[in-house]
Amino acid sequence: MDFTGATTLLLITCVVFILLNITQARKAKGKGKLPPGPTPLPILGNVLQLNAKEVFKSLNKLSEKYGPVYTLHMGMDPVVVLCSPDAVKEALIDNAEDFGARGHMPLMDRITSGGHGLVASNGERWKQLRRFSLMTLRNFGMGKRSIEQRIQEEAQFLMEEFRKSKAQPLDPTFHFSKAVANVISSVVFGDRFEYEDKEYLKLLGLITEIFQGFSTIWGLLYNLYPKVMEKIPGPHKRLLKAAGDMKEFVTKRVEMHKETVDHNNPRDFIDCFLIKMEEEKDKADTEFHMEGAVFTTLDLFGAGTETVSTTLRYGLMIILKHPDVEERIHQEIDKVIGRNRAPCVEDRSRMPYMDAVVHEIQRYIDLIPMGLPHKVTRDVTFRDFHIPKGTTIFPMLSSVLHDQKHFKYSNQFNPGHFLDENGKFSRNDGFMPFSSGKRICLGEGLARMELFLFITTILQNFTLRSPVDIDELDLTPLISGFGNFPQYYELAFIPH
Repeated sequence: MDFTGATTLLLITCVVFILLNITQARKAKGKGKLPPGPTPLPILGNVLQLNAKEVFKSLNKLSEKYGPVYTLHMGMDPVVVLCSPDAVKEALIDNAEDFGARGHMPLMDRITSGGHGLVASNGERWKQLRRFSLMTLRNFGMGKRSIEQRIQEEAQFLMEEFRKSKAQPLDPTFHFSKAVANVISSVVFGDRFEYEDKEYLKLLGLITEIFQGFSTIWGLLYNLYPKVMEKIPGPHKRLLKAAGDMKEFVTKRVEMHKETVDHNNPRDFIDCFLIKMEEEKDKADTEFHMEGAVFTTLDLFGAGTETVSTTLRYGLMIILKHPDVEERIHQEIDKVIGRNRAPCVEDRSRMPYMDAVVHEIQRYIDLIPMGLPHKVTRDVTFRDFHIPKGTTIFPMLSSVLHDQKHFKYSNQFNPGHFLDENGKFSRNDGFMPFSSGKRICLGEGLARMELFLFITTILQNFTLRSPVDIDELDLTPLISGFGNFPQYYELAFIPH
């Protein structure tokens, strides 16, 4: 290309960028006054101001200049970032109805075939599926003794796996995934899997690949430029294939249930969904159809597996690095439970230190630092700013969990954040790992029960030992984007 041609192309490009900027400015002006924020580049928006490896830290940094409520352009789309405990709570709790919809996330929409299931849906679809899921999970013991017994049983299978290691170091990643997945599996599929089941292990690998993929630069780029990313190769294609394989697995399970479902005696969540499908088969606008069954089951199984198992893996690493914490837990277990019976949920009220440790693990690891995106359901006036209907909102849960007003040593692991001066458990208003408001995590009760019972059972039976000096254990996340994932490590389980 000669100089004249290159100059012409450059001029055309500049004109296009200017016109795009003018168009964006007019749109923003017509919609009202958005919160302040950094000036966006044409097409790119403010992407270059974000560290792809630690997006949430970049967002926190921008809030130091633009305040706790500011506007960021992800590509050409404005996003309002809430980056303080007061702002997050004011939006999600005080204005729950206005901020209660799921925000724009193209990668999630692509995986869920346009927003099916619980996580990505909105409006009447979300209301119906959430109401049905809550009722059904409660009927199958969520928050009741029956689910507690399932966790206790699975914890014993896990203990047997650790005993087989004969105190040799191992990577606990898939051990935790297998145990946690079996708890939710017994609810949604009606049965547990054997730990060596090859199909089961493949399934767990797919879940990990999907969740970690959301936190990579490729996941970010897909959410910014979905039409472009659909046409080019890259690691995001593996993520999409993994999601397709997950969908295929669950679809087969639903089809198998169709052949054996007893309408008078449902065995699990899928059976209940199929019965509801039959009841509403003549309703044109029903949300209870095959896609609803597959993606709602996928959401419950996938989210219920990866979040809790990652928290357990991170939590054991933290305890391993703090032997004084482990010793104090051992003492409390010996005093309250002893060695001759399995821990139960009732023990939690008599074990304030263990309860504080579990809470502090969740706070410290900050599993989903940016929270899942929300969007406003109507034009909203928020702190003197005008946020147009449909605008995506980032409620930064990290800003709540690491707020120094609520947590004095916010960047350190300190169970004292949840203990009063008498050593009793003390609730903290800054504890929000499950989000809040209308979109609070459906499985909060189950997750809290699992974390307490699994960790307590492990430390009742074993002492943790690191094959490397504990000073070498790095608590910095290996991947930090949509989620914080711990470094891989090994530990030995030494029987008492």
